[in-house]
Amino acid sequence: MRDISPLIDSALPDLTALRRDLHAFPETGFNETRTAARIAECLASLPGMTVRTGVAGTGVIATLGADRPGPCVALRADMDALPVTEATGRSYASRNPGCSHACGHDGHVACLVGAARVLAALADELAGPVRFVFQPAEEGGAGGLRMCEQGALKDPPVAAIFAMHVWPMLPLGTVGVRPGPILASTDAFDVEIVGRGAHAATPHLGVDPIVIAAQAVTALQSVVARQLNPMEPAVITVGRIAGGTARNVIPERVEVQGTIRALSPALRKAATTAVRRVFEGTALAAGGRAEVRIEPGYPVTVNAPEAAAFVVAAARQALGAAAVHEDLPASMGGEDFAYYLERVPGALWRMGVAAAGETSPTPLHSPYFDFPDEVIPAAVRVHVEIARRFAGHG
Repeated sequence: MRDISPLIDSALPDLTALRRDLHAFPETGFNETRTAARIAECLASLPGMTVRTGVAGTGVIATLGADRPGPCVALRADMDALPVTEATGRSYASRNPGCSHACGHDGHVACLVGAARVLAALADELAGPVRFVFQPAEEGGAGGLRMCEQGALKDPPVAAIFAMHVWPMLPLGTVGVRPGPILASTDAFDVEIVGRGAHAATPHLGVDPIVIAAQAVTALQSVVARQLNPMEPAVITVGRIAGGTARNVIPERVEVQGTIRALSPALRKAATTAVRRVFEGTALAAGGRAEVRIEPGYPVTVNAPEAAAFVVAAARQALGAAAVHEDLPASMGGEDFAYYLERVPGALWRMGVAAAGETSPTPLHSPYFDFPDEVIPAAVRVHVEIARRFAGHG
């Protein structure tokens, strides 16, 4: 196999410029019109590449060597930004008020465009097609599901799919992956607790939904500790409580909202059932009622063991064994890459972005987060190694 360093070096100025351009003009889920146009522009001129736009609204699918007989491997990048006001002070900081690439998706796109550019120059090494999936709305919009429903894994059928996500908990330029669950399911709950309003001076004439909410939230803390398997991680968090209009009035209703996270489908179901039982039971015992609505979120993101091992081998070849962490701890965050992995085997891997000596790296979704351009060559190299190994001559 040819040394790809010269190809990456020659592409790097363009990729850096692309990344910063996308950073300056971020677009939220299903609004990535400009982003998609820039991606299509970069890919359309590559030899052997077919490009499809408008998938799931703004998604872009490009296939290199679509007619090659070997198995097709897919590489995915998410395009959307967050409704977060940037505070980095960079010269290329967001020009779209209230919106920024605080999760590194601008870098994901640039690195995958770079991989497409390098692989197009290595087409004679590929026995099978390589698909590049640029999807909208990962940040809560389930764009990955819509991409799957609109053919991202078909024509030709995808045999395996891989995705990168930046990770501030790893040193810059290193790779982390794990087999099995790597990210949690992300269900949400909305509860309306209904009591009976009364004056604060006569609480016995009412049913206080604030007290019911307080008791239920307290009871939730024992669900993970005492009702779920302690060997399996789960999170139940209440993030919002709203109710009441005056300090001396017991309200009739209180709203409670939160999230349920789990790393297995069975635990996900058990935690959801427990949340419903706690609110309904607590309200009933106090003479009120609780109306519980569960909003299903993303499934558990589960890396196929053989795909995770494949990433390890490819990353070691690309960056050296010392740069690869093959048992990265799972995270209770969520990812709609899970929808792809429900349909075909694959793996999500992490690209470290923590600077040397950085003890408190800027977290994802922070207004201060910025994808470091220095990591682009390493990320492109790993993407390329995964694809050329899978779609190569064996």
